Amino acid sequence: MRHAIATVSMSGTLRDKLEAIASAGFDAVELFEPDFIGYRGTPRDARRLLDDLGLAIDLYQPLRDFEGVPRSLFERNLDRAERKFDLMQVLGAPLVLVCSNTSASALGDPALAAEQLHALAERAGRRGLRVGFEALAWGRWVQRYGQAWSIVRQAGHPNLGLILDSFHTLSLGDDPSGIGGIPGDRIFFLQMADAPRLTLDVIQWARHYRKLPGQGDFDLVTFLETVLLAGYEGTLSLEIFNDVFRAAPNRRTATDAMRSLLHLEACTRERLERGRSAAPERDAAIRVLDRVPLCRPPAPAHLTGWAFLEFGTDDNASERLGAHLERLGFARYGSHRAKAVTLYAQGGIRLIVNAEPGSEARAQFDEQGVTVCCLGILADAPISAAERGTALLSERRDGAHGGQEGGLPAIVAPGGTIVQFAPAGRPIEAYFEPDVRKPAVGPSGLTHIDHIAMGLALEQFDTWVLFAHAVLGLTRGETLDLADPFGLIQTCGLADADRHLRVVLNVSLSSRTRTAQQIRAAGEAGGGVHHIALACDDILETVDRLRANGVRFVPISGNYYDDLAARIGLADASVAVLRDRDIVLDTTGGGHYYHAFAEPFEGRFFFEVVQRAAYDGYGAVNAPARLASVAQPEGECV
Repeated sequence: MRHAIATVSMSGTLRDKLEAIASAGFDAVELFEPDFIGYRGTPRDARRLLDDLGLAIDLYQPLRDFEGVPRSLFERNLDRAERKFDLMQVLGAPLVLVCSNTSASALGDPALAAEQLHALAERAGRRGLRVGFEALAWGRWVQRYGQAWSIVRQAGHPNLGLILDSFHTLSLGDDPSGIGGIPGDRIFFLQMADAPRLTLDVIQWARHYRKLPGQGDFDLVTFLETVLLAGYEGTLSLEIFNDVFRAAPNRRTATDAMRSLLHLEACTRERLERGRSAAPERDAAIRVLDRVPLCRPPAPAHLTGWAFLEFGTDDNASERLGAHLERLGFARYGSHRAKAVTLYAQGGIRLIVNAEPGSEARAQFDEQGVTVCCLGILADAPISAAERGTALLSERRDGAHGGQEGGLPAIVAPGGTIVQFAPAGRPIEAYFEPDVRKPAVGPSGLTHIDHIAMGLALEQFDTWVLFAHAVLGLTRGETLDLADPFGLIQTCGLADADRHLRVVLNVSLSSRTRTAQQIRAAGEAGGGVHHIALACDDILETVDRLRANGVRFVPISGNYYDDLAARIGLADASVAVLRDRDIVLDTTGGGHYYHAFAEPFEGRFFFEVVQRAAYDGYGAVNAPARLASVAQPEGECV
């Protein structure tokens, strides 16, 4: 399909926006009138800029408060429209958006609205232009697409059609199935926007909190499928009003936007191919797929867990991190034959420490300090997994990382972290010479990586949600707010269906929280992995072993345990066992989640020890206790 995006959806001047849009591979734009009004160039200058960038204007918008008004005001509206038509002809914009009237002067007479829109379409037709009528969710008299279609049909002019916007329909809880009864050639334009489910005035919701497809809670696949089955063959466009997007780097936003459209197309194609069994529906779906080219990336790979995590260090930091890992019970498995790369192992956990001069890992260390620079993910089809990322606009990076000589299929995740896909049958140990030294301490009972958590800059949060959902095939869970002593932290977990791979995303809404400090330490990368949760089968035994090895845990307030006893109803003896070890507990739906927090490694990240059973969360209820404790210097209350 032809792809477009509204210029209002991103930051920068009009030139900045257009250059970013072109770089992401869009065909066209919706030119938002205020963007043009602020442009210090003529309409012909703008047209030349668009031509140079290979972009067209598929929609000029908006023409507001036009229809259903008293005759005297209608004449002035026609004069206003004629001026817009003059401009559109110079710009090469064939279609103008007229949104349903919100002014107090609107009379609420559908027949009058149809008559006036017919007159507008007649004038547009004389110039070879078209008019699209859209129902605003907060229109004075017309809020739903069915009302708008009724007026368009009554007007009966070939140059007047309907513009559909997923936000205006789905925010009102309107049923999109009726779109199937509208002739496809009468739908002149399609705007898509996702959004979180919020209890807000619809205007505030619309103007500040829309998101790209795949970042919110709306069922956009059903919406797009319905429009395509109606016979629509036009542009697929995005109109996203979002305060964060208007401040974020516009090339990142443009790339995310195109990725979201390609993913939406791919999901809709899959629905059309697999979701219809009855003959009439099946035939209609086949006609859509024959008529409309939809994106078809490789299917999401089946992910089966974490193959390894790789840290970027230098020689000195490598020694310090290695000593820290050994206290956690990791054995130094071995070193690379020719590189300054070391592998540590325990249970099914593999951690690579890369201090190789000139490597990408070393470069990330030079910029950020010790950091997780590469995520190794087990996949049943590693090459296909990487190819899906490439199809959805992730940069390919198959060069060797860590100890691997030939390299594994890899892509670049938001912020520059490398994601490598590894087959289950090729153990990472094959790339290392075994270490003959006897470990200083034995294993502590850690078995596998339960999840990783990332601290992200605010403008990277939705980018990572989209990447994890579209490229990795992870499903987003509930978004929660955590209380830090110096502000709120927003957290969201994502996981595959089998819960083999879990990622938690954290973003600070304050510049003073612990998460914000870690993000600032990451520099221009804007964040990264800030804690790694390691699973065990018996957390009491594991914590005791770790303490004996010299691992220090974040001390938890005794008040927490008094509250825990009252909240969960544990026996005093059971609470005392947890209190003595600084282990916290959450119970949900009959399951339980025990976890303890090791003190951070050089302020960069920390390891968490967890034991879960029939529990699908991440112990968010206990995060404030940890954050408050970390914020209090030792002995502060003595």
